[in-house]
Amino acid sequence: MNLMSRENSEVVEQPSAMENAAVAPESDDKTAGVHNTDSVQRHHNFMSRYLPHRRDIVVYLPPDYEESEQRYPVLYLHDGQNLFDPETAYVRGMDWKVDETADALIRAGEIDALIIVGIFNTGEHRIEEYTPTRDRKLGGGHAELYGRMLVEELKPFIDNRYRTLPDAHNTGLGGSSLGGLATVYLGFTHPEIFGKLAVLSPSIWWDNKAILKIIRSTEPKPRLKIWLSMGTAESKTGLRDANSLRDALIAKGWKEGDDLHYEVIPGGTHEEAAWAESVERVLQYLFPSA
Repeated sequence: MNLMSRENSEVVEQPSAMENAAVAPESDDKTAGVHNTDSVQRHHNFMSRYLPHRRDIVVYLPPDYEESEQRYPVLYLHDGQNLFDPETAYVRGMDWKVDETADALIRAGEIDALIIVGIFNTGEHRIEEYTPTRDRKLGGGHAELYGRMLVEELKPFIDNRYRTLPDAHNTGLGGSSLGGLATVYLGFTHPEIFGKLAVLSPSIWWDNKAILKIIRSTEPKPRLKIWLSMGTAESKTGLRDANSLRDALIAKGWKEGDDLHYEVIPGGTHEEAAWAESVERVLQYLFPSA
């Protein structure tokens, strides 16, 4: 995924209908064409009172969901169209294969059975929703509103519709690139909601690395278990920036091997195929079998 080919600097204005209540998806069904699994449900046109653009939501259910009565932890992932279906992926045919990987790990007893929620991005408005601060040249800065949509509208919808374990210890958030940036920001601003973070190739560079200032100024240390990874072939400054993020986390009290896993991926590139290769290890770290 080439970051600047995917986003532009258009600024989203506050919608005039902001006072309207959130609207549940108009319809939902089994996602047609989901690669190699029928365990993903798709909810169309989820509408928020905080953001003006509707989006689809895809929900992966573990293999025994229909037969059991148990409740499950939940992982929310940004850029939902890239997760399960090669036909909807940003690069057609190059999805993360999250459903296939989760199925295999759950059946092998390597991770806890879990629900995975993919939140579609809104195309040209993605940069607005995934950035916590406004960059002087690129705009952005509406991650707070995107977070309110997740916390106040989407999570209650998922918790009401599916058998979830709703506490922070059992709720994760993840994404790559700007989605990784949004994950760090929302984890730090809503640690009472999201207790596990999957931060892949985060765009630390955004707005002169403003996210590092946010981390350093946060008190007390949020209770978060964090996966952080970066490939060596992503950009000229990607690895240096990821090292800075790791150092900022350690300075706040995180410990590698305990509540922080930092992985440098030799030859890792900034694209869906590379992130797909990390899914297995991410799930094993954040949701290990009890």
